[in-house]
Amino acid sequence: MQHTIHAESLVARTARTLSQISLESENGEFLGAEDDLLVRLGVSRPTLRQAAKIAENDRMISVRRGIRGGFYASRPDADDAIRTLARFLRLRGATLSDIMTVSRRISEEAAALASACQDAGLRARLEEFMARIDQNDTPATVIAADSELARLVAAMSGNPVIELVMAIGYSFGMEEQGIALFRDPQHRATCRKQQHDLCRALLDRDADIAQLMMKRRSDTVSEWIRQAAGEKT
Repeated sequence: MQHTIHAESLVARTARTLSQISLESENGEFLGAEDDLLVRLGVSRPTLRQAAKIAENDRMISVRRGIRGGFYASRPDADDAIRTLARFLRLRGATLSDIMTVSRRISEEAAALASACQDAGLRARLEEFMARIDQNDTPATVIAADSELARLVAAMSGNPVIELVMAIGYSFGMEEQGIALFRDPQHRATCRKQQHDLCRALLDRDADIAQLMMKRRSDTVSEWIRQAAGEKT
């Protein structure tokens, strides 16, 4: 029993070491062949391979076979993390209303911060997004556009925590009941108008109006959710 515990802890320590080596390297950089790392880490081949699976599952390394095979530095993918967190929330019984209770205030703060964004590239993307808003007239395209706008506003906020929270909220919402909410043509028209209003406020660098527009969007979707829940009861 003690031997098993020791072996497991050695695998875990080796996995952490592999992750640390990866963090000290550039993404995609070659870390070494298996034999090189066996010598460097001073562990057995089975231990290294078990540890590599852990680090690879955590997206900290990638293991390649064949020519130029070996261990390479990698980085976690934000979308993977978002899907994992959304899945966890669903398993805990969270609803879209629960998500919005938390995310709406963060979204309003994001809008205020985004209005002060100095990144010319992000502002150009916002102008380009605004120019094609009215092309979206199906539930799927309106939802995709709303998610794109949310991610863009979050990026313009310059706060990575805001980016994560908003991404989780929109991912969760789309998967749960987004299509149902936008089956109504009037809902889609309202959403497009609110997207226009928010974009204009952001481009005008008006933080107060941007916050107000984001609040109205949250209020509108919350009301639609309540209406949909009432129709089911």
